[in-house]
Amino acid sequence: MGRVSKGVKCSVQACGKDAIRSLPIDEVTSAGLEVQGINRVYLCKDHYKQFKKATKKVKMVEKWRYGGRIT
Repeated sequence: MGRVSKGVKCSVQACGKDAIRSLPIDEVTSAGLEVQGINRVYLCKDHYKQFKKATKKVKMVEKWRYGGRIT
């Protein structure tokens, strides 16, 4: 059992919803979200959707760059 299944809250400032995902803090801050945390941050459904939208182009370019493999 991880922290998400135990009911940890979203790490974005001024958000108190339950988290559904856990991500590295450097990826989330590069997407432009204001988060609190040290190594990992926890995102609710709404903020995870914002994160995916913000990183969509970056992931697509990386996919093209490495020929379909994302490492």
